[in-house]
Amino acid sequence: QVQLVESGGGLVQAGDSLRVSCAASGRAFSSYGMGWFRQAPGKEREFVAGISWTGALKHYADSVKGRFTISRDNAKNMQFLQMNSLKPEDTAVYYCAARRSGYMTTLIDDVDYWGQGTQVTVSS
Repeated sequence: QVQLVESGGGLVQAGDSLRVSCAASGRAFSSYGMGWFRQAPGKEREFVAGISWTGALKHYADSVKGRFTISRDNAKNMQFLQMNSLKPEDTAVYYCAARRSGYMTTLIDDVDYWGQGTQVTVSS
């Protein structure tokens, strides 16, 4: 069992940067694929970024590629999402996600554990 707790959300202006973090419990964290999804009001939850258990493989949604960077620290059971050049359309609740397989896909149904979410609001 893994519990995920996000932090670091907030209200920023367009063009600003923000880093959200996810703290995970459980000794198996270092073997899990991790990722971030987001859900905007009135929209379906969507994939944002994923990282493999070693951190060697990363992939991103086209909408955030070049602006967002995912990373993890297995020694601290943490993962991060650095968001630069934020846009109003990035406004959403951001969810930390874990998958027992060592690689996170883009599919919501592949996620085994979810955090409670953290709100990111980007004003224009």
